[in-house]
Amino acid sequence: MKSESSKWTELKEKIHTNSSLLIIAFEENDEEYISQLIEEQKTLENYLNNLEIQLQLRDEYDKNSALLSIKSGAGGVDSQDWAEMLLRMYRRWGELRNYKTDILDYSSGDEAGIKSATIKIQGDYAYGYLKSEKGTHRLVRLSPFDSDHRRHTSFALVEVLPEVENDEEIKINSDDIRIDVFRASGNGGQSVQKNSTAVRITHIPTNIVVSVQNERSQFQNKEVALKILHSRLLNMRLEEQEKERQKIKGEHVAAEFGSQIRSYILHPYKMVKDHRTNFETKDAESILNGKIDSFLKSYLNSKIK
Repeated sequence: MKSESSKWTELKEKIHTNSSLLIIAFEENDEEYISQLIEEQKTLENYLNNLEIQLQLRDEYDKNSALLSIKSGAGGVDSQDWAEMLLRMYRRWGELRNYKTDILDYSSGDEAGIKSATIKIQGDYAYGYLKSEKGTHRLVRLSPFDSDHRRHTSFALVEVLPEVENDEEIKINSDDIRIDVFRASGNGGQSVQKNSTAVRITHIPTNIVVSVQNERSQFQNKEVALKILHSRLLNMRLEEQEKERQKIKGEHVAAEFGSQIRSYILHPYKMVKDHRTNFETKDAESILNGKIDSFLKSYLNSKIK
């Protein structure tokens, strides 16, 4: 609690100091100093916006790190390329926030892009920020893989899970899982090995399949895969609880899987639009470079209205 409250106290003091210095700078007509203080004010404003978002992240697992998976949809090489573009977008978002990002699993596409990938984004509130990204992302552009350069529509599915160390309510019985080992492939990182260290775990009762290949040993890959399976089972339980709450309240329960949450239009005009909040921007390039906070905040704000 002290750590949380100190952020607001420190911000309040910085704003007060900066405002006082700005008044003095205007009185002395020091244009260079005024410019510096205005830039500082913008930095403080961004920090305030981040703290405001965190105030809305109060669910049980919001403060946890995130496990984010991307799967290419129908559309062949275009969708596989789109899935890799999304992977870059989320990794870039993590870098902008000084989060640590690790690739846990990576399946290369046939000609370009990826068929699927799973990354861990480690840092406070990573899951809380990214949980709104779950769903189908749609891209419309002139295909670089079409010799006639025609417009193509591509789809990719994003799954976001909280990383959990242990939840006593989630039990994984050894009799309920099948473990297969295989040779790692793709360019998931320098530590990907070419011997049979990759692990695939199938949870038989739910048919959930988890693959991990990025660690150096089979044992490490198995441990990470079990953590991801634990998170997916937890997420399944949370979704069931939410559906029950919505039924009791008489609300419409949407089918989340496959639902199109956002469109990225690169031709004949540029626009990114979230279909849940109707928030949109014409700066598609910045969004694809990881600057997605405006979409994350608009979604969180829509949940408290």
